[in-house]
Amino acid sequence: MSAVDLVVIHEHPEWQKPLFAALDRRGVHWKPFDLRRAAFSPEATPEAKLYFNQASPSAYLRGNTRAVPLALAYLRWLEAAGRRVLNGSVPFSLELSKSAQAALLRRLDVPTPRCIVFNDVDALCARLDGWSWPSILKPEQGGSGARMFFLTSYEELRALLESRPDLWLPDNLLLLQQYLPHDESRGIVRMEFLGGELLYAMRVVSHGTFNLCPSELCNPLQGGQGACSVPEAPPPTTTVEFFAYPEVPVEAVAIGERIFRAAGLDVGGIEYLESDGQRIFYDLNANSNLRPAIAMEYGFDPFERVVDWLVSKLAGRTKRSHTAAPGWSGRAA
Repeated sequence: MSAVDLVVIHEHPEWQKPLFAALDRRGVHWKPFDLRRAAFSPEATPEAKLYFNQASPSAYLRGNTRAVPLALAYLRWLEAAGRRVLNGSVPFSLELSKSAQAALLRRLDVPTPRCIVFNDVDALCARLDGWSWPSILKPEQGGSGARMFFLTSYEELRALLESRPDLWLPDNLLLLQQYLPHDESRGIVRMEFLGGELLYAMRVVSHGTFNLCPSELCNPLQGGQGACSVPEAPPPTTTVEFFAYPEVPVEAVAIGERIFRAAGLDVGGIEYLESDGQRIFYDLNANSNLRPAIAMEYGFDPFERVVDWLVSKLAGRTKRSHTAAPGWSGRAA
């Protein structure tokens, strides 16, 4: 028999506390695998029936740069050993690569911003013919809005990288993305999916900041500096606002479901914005930090829903483990 039924793979115990508490309340026989300081032997036999990957690409922001490569190695070992891994190595690799996400969206014929990936500023310059400004500088390996800048010219970008060589780390790849004008008072839309189905949707109004992490640790309900603030970013002058969005268009949900199937994702969030009457999808998040205050507006605890789903997987059930968020109309908006 397995020593435990479930292992939760993570590097941020504070983020995981609500999930851990829900698992304990339900009496699930589980244990954590903390990637911050860990080891495994490929010669061993994995101990659990089911593994749930909650690793985050932003681990390096918290001094846990080694967590990501260990996570990938561990996930691949588990899969090679025949264990069931939720949000396994393929979707996790996708989350680590903005360019791979863009390629997937284009293959699916889903509108997404233009982008250029580069490891050298001169090489980037050679590809800028016909490029329009302003643009957004992003890391290939994202997370919590780190290393993101709004730029109005190539000269501004070059000056930034000359003065901040640290922005290349940890992966030494950056991405220049087309900026799309949109109604900032309406913000962007983030849809959370569980088991490939809509859990809930929300609008997120950034007020100019790039850290839109839904965790109440990162963006507290009462505003102010979060516990996981981005190191180089100044303290936010206005609180990021999150609003339940039960009117999320059925067409947007269908696109999200299609993306999840193509990406092999089990749990996560998908973000899009509305520009010139078009929905533009631009970010996939395999490690989804659920926001209880939003889910409670729909009438449920999101972490209890996650545990329902995990328990169904342990029981070998494939049917739906939850229903869509109450209040979602399924109407076009």
